[in-house]
Amino acid sequence: MSTPEIDLPQTTHPRRWIILWLLAVAQLMLILDITVVAIALPHLGAELGLDRQALTWIISAYTLTFGGLMLLGGRLADTVGARTIVLTGLAVFTVSSLTIGLSPDGVVAIVGRVGQGLGAALLSPSALSWVVTLFDGKERARALGVWSALGGGGAALGVLLGGVVTATAGWRWAFFLNVPIGIALFAALLALLPRGIRSTGGRSIDVLGAILVTAATGTTIWAIIGAGETADWSGSTIVALAVAVALYAAFVVRQRTARTPLMDLRILTQRPVVAGIFLIFIATALMIAVFFLGSFYFQQHLGYGPLITGLLFLPVAVATMVGAGVAGNLAGRIGLPALAAGGLVVAAVGLTVAGVWLTPVAATIGIAVAAAGTGMLFVAASASALGNVAPQDAGIASGILSTFHEFGASVGAAVMSTVAAASLAGGTLDGFVSALIVAGIAAAVAALIAAVIAPRRPGMSE
Repeated sequence: MSTPEIDLPQTTHPRRWIILWLLAVAQLMLILDITVVAIALPHLGAELGLDRQALTWIISAYTLTFGGLMLLGGRLADTVGARTIVLTGLAVFTVSSLTIGLSPDGVVAIVGRVGQGLGAALLSPSALSWVVTLFDGKERARALGVWSALGGGGAALGVLLGGVVTATAGWRWAFFLNVPIGIALFAALLALLPRGIRSTGGRSIDVLGAILVTAATGTTIWAIIGAGETADWSGSTIVALAVAVALYAAFVVRQRTARTPLMDLRILTQRPVVAGIFLIFIATALMIAVFFLGSFYFQQHLGYGPLITGLLFLPVAVATMVGAGVAGNLAGRIGLPALAAGGLVVAAVGLTVAGVWLTPVAATIGIAVAAAGTGMLFVAASASALGNVAPQDAGIASGILSTFHEFGASVGAAVMSTVAAASLAGGTLDGFVSALIVAGIAAAVAALIAAVIAPRRPGMSE
């Protein structure tokens, strides 16, 4: 049996900011691979001879595995130790990226995407738990600003990187680039991560609980993805969601009866955690709406190539990072209700501008403004959910937050594809206009809710 890792005093590690940036870059790499594939997908499909269904699974296999295994990854960080799980997840993700880049056919590529999702599910919550452990108070809010800036900007940067790499070196390099970056990060984190982050001292994992919640989450995301692809929320989608509800119910029963449950369900009764879940869900749904609608508008309606489309998303990436950076500095000063509501109002204004005056210039400016608002929202979500979490639950809380990040992405894509169906079929702007305005209204309504449910300040349990 390995020696359990011990508690690490917060805010004392001299290299905590270097570690934060390394972990944030690793998280950025995970987020990039959600959207970088969207630009490379036509070229990948043409070379490997993939049909529409196979192409869909090149995208869905990653998000499905990523979201479905997130809670298990978070609990493993708490029990095995976050250092071990971070390094394991990074290694799995890097090897899987190499596998996709070398893939001779669609089967190997999809298997590689599943492997990337597994690595991401291990890496993301365990990396975020380090942020909770190494930082405290106002310094934690600033650290979460850095984390959210890089993670939140990853989707837009993925479009830019995907366009540039695909147009110059080919689609395989969209995955090959992860290999040297992953190796460098692994070496740096192996040397810098202290062996002191806490674990529960060899406590066993609730395997049945892990299977139930993974199956439930995976089934939910699969149903949402399917609804988005077909613009149909009936039939098999309803059956899948019913199965997911039953699996979640079984998970709740298991957690109440298990000797060593996967998670303490009382964490979901804490107002800051619930507020963080709501905010991360809305933030990711709006972020994906901005990316999804903008990408199809530029490429399909205006006929721009991948390189031009990628460059047009550069202001979106910068705006996301700026918004998150500003929010990290403001979180402790103005309070989370004002920060969250303000971010949502900014997003609502940007989406409405893009929808009412849908021209290339207005769309670029509008979605960049909306991205700045969602960047602020990511910080508010993390600060709310993780600001006062107990150290022994940092991994599972991070896993919950990351799970709803994937839920938001799946729901955002599904809803936007349904509302904008007419425009996605080609020829009309009506669907794009309707979808952008619907997203703007959703942001405005969410602002009112956020002002009520968000805790006053990071780290305050209410």
